Amino acid sequence: MKTDALIESLTERAGPVTAATMTRAMLLGLGGGVLASFVLMQLWLGIRPDLMPAMHTGSYWMKFFYTLMFAVAGFWTLERLSRPGASSRLQMVLEALPFALLAAWASMKMMMAPVDARMTMLMGSSHQVCPWRIVVLAFPVFAGVFWGLRKAAPTRPVLTGAMAGLLAGAAGAFIYALHCDESAAAFVAMWYTLGIAMMGLFGAVLGRFALRW
Repeated sequence: MKTDALIESLTERAGPVTAATMTRAMLLGLGGGVLASFVLMQLWLGIRPDLMPAMHTGSYWMKFFYTLMFAVAGFWTLERLSRPGASSRLQMVLEALPFALLAAWASMKMMMAPVDARMTMLMGSSHQVCPWRIVVLAFPVFAGVFWGLRKAAPTRPVLTGAMAGLLAGAAGAFIYALHCDESAAAFVAMWYTLGIAMMGLFGAVLGRFALRW
């Protein structure tokens, strides 16, 4: 068979990758990355010893709902960006909603607190390491998500890479919260979000080269 005829034959047999197939691949990559990140957190940092009592406090659930909402919105946005022609405007607006809500809550709590307590609420005792730990825990998730994107066809590689990084960062922050005992909303809004944003920047840079057609 001539080369041109062979190429034409293979092209006719190749069918488009369905949205469901892409979503399953990204979910599989995300799930594997989250599992690897959780194991890494346990071996490296360990779960906070007072986890059970902490689960009876509102501040504990504040961290988990913030990072979980961020991750869910990130996955939804990434799923849209991975498909040519699919609109992602609504999803990107919703991606900013968890931070907007937390920032408003943190600002209110800061204004209600005594002046001499505000810096402690913002800085906590682990601000030097918090963003970097989130980044480290996010890398397995990022690798899994990028693996899942192999079946996708993003037309905006920088934005898609950034969203993959934000999703991984939010998942890493969700897992890190099992170890972290910081409870102030201002701390979470500042330092957790910084770690997530760092992964978003990394994803944007990598996506520019790795996700190009």
